Amino acid sequence: MQTQNPFLDEMAKLSTAAMGLAQAASEEAKAAFRAQADRMAADLDLIRRDDFDALKAEVAALRAEVEALRAAKAPKAAKPSPKAPGAKSGGAA
Repeated sequence: MQTQNPFLDEMAKLSTAAMGLAQAASEEAKAAFRAQADRMAADLDLIRRDDFDALKAEVAALRAEVEALRAAKAPKAAKPSPKAPGAKSGGAA
């Protein structure tokens, strides 16, 4: 035989409702905090991490390309240029 206590039933319902309310308040607080943080980031002209990483990768690729172009240009610049025929080489006459 099982006895049912109406007081304990009501306390269980009340605690269940309180936990649900606390969880909903927690989610609402997280959403409000995230919205405020997003507003602050927008006001400070900050960017998101994924945008920063994409731009960082693009800059690294461009630097590598510039270095490759400099390396390709360096041997041409290191060669002495041939003198034109009939040109005088420095000094007084």
